[in-house]
Amino acid sequence: MSLHADATRTLEHWDAPDAEQDALRRLYLEVLAGAEDAMWRSCRPDHLTASVLVVSHDRRRVLLTLHGKAGLWLQTGGHCETEDASIAGAALREGTEESGIADLTIDPVPVLLSRHAVPFCVPGGHHLDVQLVAVAPPGAEPVISEESEDLRWFDVDALPERTDDDVRNLVSAGVQRLRENP
Repeated sequence: MSLHADATRTLEHWDAPDAEQDALRRLYLEVLAGAEDAMWRSCRPDHLTASVLVVSHDRRRVLLTLHGKAGLWLQTGGHCETEDASIAGAALREGTEESGIADLTIDPVPVLLSRHAVPFCVPGGHHLDVQLVAVAPPGAEPVISEESEDLRWFDVDALPERTDDDVRNLVSAGVQRLRENP
């Protein structure tokens, strides 16, 4: 199965938590239906991306990266690559690359979707981000990659000021998911 087909299947079967998320799900499916390259940055003006919120094994902390271009603390993630076979695999690859943490355990079911403008990537375009959650093994120590200005653990109840509502919503939903499905 192609990455495009996997993303389509994943979103077709995903139970959105509310009407706003379901509207995003339908938008993503429209983009996928209308563009064979919807998974690649070549797709204009919008394309799908994959991200993962890395949570500590005790569920008390989240790992955030300081994004150089956005100037915000964000979850790990980014563009899909040709070697990615699934949206969860793309998110896991991005999380592993950007965190330096091996053996992340990913939940393959999306937590949330986020459509956000990316003027530094596609002027006038958007990333249609599929957001997942993964748990780090005990004792995991992150390693800053070339893609990050900084990388730190934050208490789930004490996120940095330089983040946005999308990240705050993802942290809340991701931690709730892990509490419901350990």
